[in-house]
Amino acid sequence: MRIAGVAGAFPKHYYRQDEIAAALEERWADRMENPEVLDRLLSRVGVEGRHLALPIDGYDKLRTWGNANDAWIESALYLAEQSLSQALVRAGMTTTDLSAIFFVSVTGICSPSIDARLINRMNLPTNLKRIPIFGLGCVAGAAGIARAADYVRAFPNQAAALVSVELCSLTWQRDDLSVAHIISSGLFGDGAAAVIVAGAENAKQGPSVLATRSSFYRNTEDVMGWKISEKGFEIVLSPRVPEMVFDHLANDVDGFLAEHGLVRKDIHSWIMHTGGPKVLEATAAALGLPDNALEASWNCLRKVGNLSSVSVLLVLEDFMERRRPPAGSYSILAAMGPGFCAELVLLRW
Repeated sequence: MRIAGVAGAFPKHYYRQDEIAAALEERWADRMENPEVLDRLLSRVGVEGRHLALPIDGYDKLRTWGNANDAWIESALYLAEQSLSQALVRAGMTTTDLSAIFFVSVTGICSPSIDARLINRMNLPTNLKRIPIFGLGCVAGAAGIARAADYVRAFPNQAAALVSVELCSLTWQRDDLSVAHIISSGLFGDGAAAVIVAGAENAKQGPSVLATRSSFYRNTEDVMGWKISEKGFEIVLSPRVPEMVFDHLANDVDGFLAEHGLVRKDIHSWIMHTGGPKVLEATAAALGLPDNALEASWNCLRKVGNLSSVSVLLVLEDFMERRRPPAGSYSILAAMGPGFCAELVLLRW
């Protein structure tokens, strides 16, 4: 099983962090006891700019969850097509080579799902197996690769696509002045990514998927996720997230590697979900990594923010296109998300 191609796609609207901060302050300042808190929190998330699904003034026109979700459908379909088309090109494949498509998102929902709509939009095969997945959040990029690998393990002469779209800005809550929502308003961005996973009999180039592991931490449902109401998606983001990473990630990684006769020093590169500054610091501390080991993740966070499930796929794209590790070397691709949980993927280049 190999990852044959990866490609990201972004909305055309890009704003510097100070521009977004100014827009938020304009909408919130008169309701905040201390408006300086907004600038302070947004300056600490390590983000220089983000792509947004809409122009900044377009968000004032979203008066209902239905309005926001309609905008999500329109933008998600466009970005899904763009990312999947480019991933197929990089994989040296066409739409007729696909046998299954996994679609992941946690920032919008529709039925028929986006994968179904892509069949019409891109003239995908009508016998394509569709697996839409909602609710995994930030972990879904890594989990999606794992599930696509499971599929082509069973059907080694086939190929599966993973498409991830996250439009976090469309979950913005005008009346939520909680610290968690202010931080998320400064941290999360919009974008998409697609990955083509080819079975062993496809003879494609790219890193081999050697193994995967899922880890679930009991009784941690309150750490991260959504509270869903008539207003839409309201962020649940506990300050315990970095603590969860620090407490669990190393044991998960060590146990996973031991199953395959490896240890941490055997891993050449770490393809990690971007999280945020505290999450990346906790990741490096837990795994005992040198300062530059997570450079690609830090770079992705700085340029486009945290894109939930899309982020780890953008980091993977960076490695595939610009930071390709030596042949025969190992990588760990990993993400953590609501549940609380983790997904690990062992790659060999």
